[in-house]
Amino acid sequence: MRFTELAYPIFEQSIKDYHVDDNIDQPVKNPYEVGCIEHDLYMKNWIDTVQWHLEDIIRDPEIDPVAALALKRRIDKSNQDRTDLVERIDSWFWTKYKDVTVKADATINTESPAWAVDRLSILALKIYHMKEQVEREDASAEHKATCQKKLDVLLEQRKDLSTAIDELMEDIEAGRKYMKVYRQMKMYNDVETNPVLYKKKE
Repeated sequence: MRFTELAYPIFEQSIKDYHVDDNIDQPVKNPYEVGCIEHDLYMKNWIDTVQWHLEDIIRDPEIDPVAALALKRRIDKSNQDRTDLVERIDSWFWTKYKDVTVKADATINTESPAWAVDRLSILALKIYHMKEQVEREDASAEHKATCQKKLDVLLEQRKDLSTAIDELMEDIEAGRKYMKVYRQMKMYNDVETNPVLYKKKE
């Protein structure tokens, strides 16, 4: 089984499970055992799905400023959780491929496997919500037609991205490409590197 054939249905399951209650505060419904890659893939998409709806809420022009600030803090934490989880998935790939003999002429990819998978998770959300717009009973025919064209593009993008991810895995397994794991090192979250934070300690 190709990796995206494992990952994408898990993303779809996470999105479907979230929308049963459609509540940003609902508990995670992860059905997979902690420690397996399926668990991390489900958790990755769950974080993305909750954040998708947080981003919708915070754009309400009538939102209370205090509530908006609280949401912004929550989105910041979600972004950090997302980054941490992507890096954990990359560690899984690193372990999986650590014994591969790399060819002398092997090249590196522009992004790590897990960050490519991150894009596929977000794409699954775009497809779900664009399909929702196509099926809206209260929307005009023009709106539905416009969204259908966008959905068609997203579906083509899913095919292309899935192919690219699976080919990257095959290239790494064959030693034609090699991977490195670069940590994000987000400076604004660190009290030692964000000047607004470390100057308060002086």
